[in-house]
Amino acid sequence: MIETPDNLGRVTVHPLVEEIKHSYLDYAMSVIVGRALPDARDGLKPVQRRILYAMMGLGIKHNQPYKKSARVVGETMGKYHPHGDSAIYETMVRLAQEWSMRYPLVDGQGNFGSIDGDSAAAMRYTEARFAETGELMLADIDEDTVDWGPNFDESLKEPLTLPSALPNLLINGSTGIAVGMATNMAPHNLGEVVDALRLLIRRPDAELDDLMSCLPGPDFPTGGIIMGREGILDAYRTGRGKIILRGKCHVEQKSRSKTNVVITEIPYMINKTTLIESIVKGVQGKQIDGVSDIRDESDRKGLRLVVELTREADAELVQRQLYSRTSLQSTFGIINLALVDNKPVELNLKQLLETFLNYRRSVVRRRTQFRLDKAEARRHIVEGLCKALDVIDQVIAIIRGAQTADDAKAGLIGELAFTDLQAQAILDMRLQRLTGLEREKLLAELAQLLADIERYRSILDNPSVLDGVINDELGELRRKFADERRTELSAALPTEGDSLEDLLPEEDILVTLSKDGFLRRSPLENYNLQNRGGKGRLGAVLKDDDEVGQMAVTSTHSDIFLFTSRGRVFAIRGHMIPETKTGKGRAVSKFVSLTDDERVVAMRGTLEETATSHLLFITKRGIGKRMDAEELENLTRAGRRVLSLDDGDEIAAIIDTDGNSKVLLVTSKAKAAHVDESEFRPMGRAARGVKAMKLAPDDRIIAAWTVAPDENLLLVSETGIGKRTKPEEFPIHHRGSGGVQAMHLGARTGRLAAAVGVASSDEVGLMTEKGRMIRLSASDIPLLSRTATGSIVLRLNDGDLLASVSVIPAPMAPESLTDADPRQLTLPVDEPETEA
Repeated sequence: MIETPDNLGRVTVHPLVEEIKHSYLDYAMSVIVGRALPDARDGLKPVQRRILYAMMGLGIKHNQPYKKSARVVGETMGKYHPHGDSAIYETMVRLAQEWSMRYPLVDGQGNFGSIDGDSAAAMRYTEARFAETGELMLADIDEDTVDWGPNFDESLKEPLTLPSALPNLLINGSTGIAVGMATNMAPHNLGEVVDALRLLIRRPDAELDDLMSCLPGPDFPTGGIIMGREGILDAYRTGRGKIILRGKCHVEQKSRSKTNVVITEIPYMINKTTLIESIVKGVQGKQIDGVSDIRDESDRKGLRLVVELTREADAELVQRQLYSRTSLQSTFGIINLALVDNKPVELNLKQLLETFLNYRRSVVRRRTQFRLDKAEARRHIVEGLCKALDVIDQVIAIIRGAQTADDAKAGLIGELAFTDLQAQAILDMRLQRLTGLEREKLLAELAQLLADIERYRSILDNPSVLDGVINDELGELRRKFADERRTELSAALPTEGDSLEDLLPEEDILVTLSKDGFLRRSPLENYNLQNRGGKGRLGAVLKDDDEVGQMAVTSTHSDIFLFTSRGRVFAIRGHMIPETKTGKGRAVSKFVSLTDDERVVAMRGTLEETATSHLLFITKRGIGKRMDAEELENLTRAGRRVLSLDDGDEIAAIIDTDGNSKVLLVTSKAKAAHVDESEFRPMGRAARGVKAMKLAPDDRIIAAWTVAPDENLLLVSETGIGKRTKPEEFPIHHRGSGGVQAMHLGARTGRLAAAVGVASSDEVGLMTEKGRMIRLSASDIPLLSRTATGSIVLRLNDGDLLASVSVIPAPMAPESLTDADPRQLTLPVDEPETEA
């Protein structure tokens, strides 16, 4: 400690911990009360209050010329707020920004920043004056309506609160970080706040539901959409709550192939430049699909961000991705923390309204008492002047006979019984007041004063009359300043746990992968049921020399598994694959990371829950491997290795098994091996597998099927010849055997292209290499022996071959075909197909 003459030779021992504790608490309370939190009565922090009071001292009203911002800052800093000029100027700038304040209190001229996050110009370049709403914050301040305290050097007095005819805390909100606490109050619509206040005046016992019928929720200056009511209810009931705030966007169809998503409103306190950057980052990180360009077309008429989409993009999906993966949807955490009697208190909606009403009652009561006292004093003077006019001759005689003014005053008091104030007013009276007209004016003024006094006393004596005055003032405030609500309230609420697909409609889709590696999807309902022998309809528009490699049926909410030539597997949600009507789709490399010599060799869809416990992988060269199905759980686009492949070998089929299944392996030369699953022991992800089937040098496995009750084996050749065969016709062999003949092949059939298991109630989709797809009922395909050739199920164009067959389970088939195209007739064949 520092020794002074008073404590010289004395040392006070004080624990350091206690000293730090007390010092820090003093500092914390200084920040809480003196800087960071608003007063619940006028809704202002000290720096805001001092700026407005300094502006009043400079006389820059809303209808007066602007003055330099530096003048306001200097006046505030020199007289009331001994802190940095930049902090004062930044506060004043925010009070003038229309995107920060629902009802700005300052009218700024010049560059006061922008919603892009641009800072305001230096204070020497900008000018300011009161906004009309800002003047209302100081209305009647000179009528003893508020308490006053000394400024920082005790040379001046400053108001501890402003009279605030405006419910500023509710309509403009507030934000601030103190020590160990923070406030974040939402702005509201003035008309709705006034309605709630007037309701509370009429019905002090009004419940929250009643108040919310007038004040349904916050109203932000930047508009947007509040999703759900729960967060609002929490905030209004307890003082804390989280609301989900969305910007507004809509789809503009510029042409048949050009679509834009246009953003017209963004969430409160969101920087537009930051939003654009987050969209760009999402596009680059492949979190937002189908965006080709972003343009900012905002002007003084309003905000407009144009997100241009690619031809194959899904506009609805892009909008939902913008909401879920950028700040176009944000959470506004409401904390209604404000100072009540210089103590931080969390206030619910009714407490906020009651606090303002009680404060206005105090202000109006003090204002009325001030006006009553002033009217009483004036009445006393006017009564004296009227009495003097009645005895004017005596008054003149006393004044003329007096040697001094004091003698004259004493004579008026002593001889005519005037009071000191009345005597002084008589001496100060001009001779023109002796005219008859002036006498009438005094009598009229006296009558008005008596009426005013009576009214003032009724206000002070009757609480209902006092509330009537406040109610009338609020009504005038509403008439003059209320405007339309900007923020839309929506009952729909995407909760924090909702995934993107939960926000998308679920539909069944057909996914195709071309041999050049382009993925696309189409709604399954686009392909109507046809009879066998038809040519089908175009299912994929391919680029030159490209061919369809594979297809799979799934839904927008389910995964598509992509298996690569290196034994890796990736999962992609169905809705992420672009839906195109005329485009070729998107390269698979845009979804997953493949090495230079790696390609997708198999594709598998997931549609319904099964009792799957294992997966059986069969390669084209006859290697088989059984693996636990859990290895495919929680897969992402990051991928996972599931199989080690020999050089030149590829995955031919992946099938689900329950651990006790019988499996049919089918080759391109129509050889089929019926094997028990137990012949393949479960192996780890890095294993190669074991010999599944013995193959001829020029043969390869094309499919594998888990034999199921009530299902038959569907075989289709590359030229569109197909049949169904019962599985009982294939004897069971050990793994590694060469199998038996499954179909009679010849020049007309070519090699076998596909083999799948189907039930009679199922439908099948057949896709050609040129992108033509036909959808058939499995029951329309003939059931023949394993040595038969089959019938034409798909008539092909010259140079086209069958590429892939996929099963559409019965639950996915439409209940009726009333809206379908007329069924095509089965075309005749050159010679009837019979059993060999």
